[in-house]
Amino acid sequence: MFKYAVIFLIISIIAGAIGMTNVSALARRISLILFGLFFVIFLGLVGLALLVDQAISTP
Repeated sequence: MFKYAVIFLIISIIAGAIGMTNVSALARRISLILFGLFFVIFLGLVGLALLVDQAISTP
């Protein structure tokens, strides 16, 4: 998912440099949405790992 966010970000930058502002705005929006989803999933997995570590280490 992070890979797709980076790909859409690159598409947005290239489209913006060429002058296709509608394509650039759409690609930027998709990139931000994908990055947000990636970040939320990442935080959830880190929280889950901390909970599992705490459950295993306490007697």
